[in-house]
Amino acid sequence: MKKVIIIPDSFKGTLSAKQICRILKEKVHQQFPACEVVTVPVADGGEGSVDCFLEALGGRKETVQVHGPYMELMEAEYGILSDGTAVVEMASCAGLPLVEDRKNPKKTTTYGVGELILAAAKAGSKRIITGLGGSCTNDGGCGMAAALGIRFYDAQDREFVPTGGTLKEIRRIDMSRREKLLDQIELLAMCDITNPLTGPEGAAHVFSPQKGADEGMIQELEAGMVHYASILEQTVQIPKIRELPGGGAAGGMGIGMAALLGAKLIPGIQAVLDTVQIDTLAEHADLILTGEGKIDSQSIHGKVLSGIARRGKALGIPVVAIAGGIDREALPELYRDGLTAAFSINQLPEDFSVSRGKSMENLETEMENLLRLIAAFPANS
Repeated sequence: MKKVIIIPDSFKGTLSAKQICRILKEKVHQQFPACEVVTVPVADGGEGSVDCFLEALGGRKETVQVHGPYMELMEAEYGILSDGTAVVEMASCAGLPLVEDRKNPKKTTTYGVGELILAAAKAGSKRIITGLGGSCTNDGGCGMAAALGIRFYDAQDREFVPTGGTLKEIRRIDMSRREKLLDQIELLAMCDITNPLTGPEGAAHVFSPQKGADEGMIQELEAGMVHYASILEQTVQIPKIRELPGGGAAGGMGIGMAALLGAKLIPGIQAVLDTVQIDTLAEHADLILTGEGKIDSQSIHGKVLSGIARRGKALGIPVVAIAGGIDREALPELYRDGLTAAFSINQLPEDFSVSRGKSMENLETEMENLLRLIAAFPANS
């Protein structure tokens, strides 16, 4: 082999995408010392997204002072890639780990995310990618919007910054002072889920329990989201806005990005592939190696594996996946998408509590076996 592209997601709870890239690259060079290896670690929009983009494309981090989940001052980072694209992680200033034992999606805010976007815009970025993942919020992106000049008013026409618990108090939204810099910027939101804003599959019912909501709070948050959606529909003239796929991502941040900022919601893998210019990067490649923690039904619907398989098929390059586990029922559709083959790293029938501690050595073993097989055919040596 002369050229290999390595582009894996992380194995959740065991190995990061950067660790997987390093291991696979080492194994490729052991069998094919002269092979050109290009590594592109993938993140889903949550914590680690900035690092993955910087690892793949180069660039730098910028640190700015913003407001955290409870409007406390804190420092957060965003990335500026070598091409000038900015990458913002919602999790960096509105992430669940930041609230620790203070989880309360009625009170937390996305205000700091708007401040990061504004900082990137003022720094001159003409393309900003915001990762929607790992949030502690349920404010529909109102905090973010407020930091970018959008004003929210209550029944007494008093301006305020809505949170999950006060969405029901919004009576009108004033878009006239929205930050003008945004008009010249391409705004993308990495969003790997299709949940709508409201309803049984919406932001409150599906995601707020992990952020600290009990049953009573879920109902309160849902009522607030329904009210917010009705005000948004009047403000931006988008019919059935509450049904927008991905609108419920990150406590409704998806709808805030789309409706209030005009951002495009796209699968994380699409953002990665387009940003790294995979079509050019993969020219003359013999193989694309990818992987994720478990290949299952979720792998089919816009996740890393299916997105890479489709792109590999379009480019005419074999795509091989390495995973911690494989649900065989997912494979036929992935094969149709363009996946060539899939391999599990686990060597013995063990419980995950045992095998997770062996993930690195199991990955090394599986890759060595796969590459030895490829090297056994003269055309690949």
